[in-house]
Amino acid sequence: MAAKVFASISKFGLALAIAGGVANSVMYNVDAGHRAVIFDRFRGVQDIVVGEGTHFLIPWVQTPIIFDCRSQPRNVPVITGSKDLQNVNITLRILFRPVASQLPRIFTSIGEGYAESVLPSITTEILKSVVARFDAEELITQRELVSRQMSDDLTERAAAFGLLLDDVSLTHLTFGKEFTEAVEAKQVAQQEAERARFVVEKAEQQKEAAIISAEGDAKAAALIANSLATAGDGLIELRKLEATEDIAYQLSGSRNITYLPTPPVRPALPAPAPPRGHSPEDSLHCVPSAPTPESL
Repeated sequence: MAAKVFASISKFGLALAIAGGVANSVMYNVDAGHRAVIFDRFRGVQDIVVGEGTHFLIPWVQTPIIFDCRSQPRNVPVITGSKDLQNVNITLRILFRPVASQLPRIFTSIGEGYAESVLPSITTEILKSVVARFDAEELITQRELVSRQMSDDLTERAAAFGLLLDDVSLTHLTFGKEFTEAVEAKQVAQQEAERARFVVEKAEQQKEAAIISAEGDAKAAALIANSLATAGDGLIELRKLEATEDIAYQLSGSRNITYLPTPPVRPALPAPAPPRGHSPEDSLHCVPSAPTPESL
């Protein structure tokens, strides 16, 4: 009895395996964001593009080719020359995807590796063409214009191959060593020129200030002279007395200086008149002379 049960189970399992193999051979799945192109051994690539989900096919006769239709990034570095013959290292980042309706044509003319076959060549060509229209300075100052021109030209060129570009960005832009050193030297020279101009302007301002100050001093001296001629020098004497008083006050506070007031000067007495009958010459002879050693 048990042998019959095991034999029945084995037959049922074998039937399930065969049914599963047949179902797997006649069905296939298309994941989200993907599309399928059917290759028929008798009629070739079908024009119908199969969408997402589970679908049937004829085993051995039909084969599904699955394409990823989601946006994929790719960086393309290029070394090219600008309008003024400067070496430019430039990198372009592209988000691309195939046009779903053109997948049969893409598979027939390019194959599954369409990204490797198309993007590097057309991107390099467009980059060199666009960069050659600008010189080095314009590539830096007009970067937005350069990026937009690259995007427009590359989008138009990729559409001919059934590719859709969602975004084109200029991510890297550098120049050769010689050009970089020349730009740095130019910036240093500009800074030196600005510094020299500042020094010249400062000297001119100082000169004008000195002229204005001299004119003011001359005008002040003229006003003082006119005032002195009109009102006298009493104000100057007053200022002298105030300055003298201030100096005396400051000196009086020092320990090393003693202030001694000057005694009043007595007026000189007039000389006595000579006696009558005597002349000035006689009065001179009347002056006793100093004793001599012989007289002693």
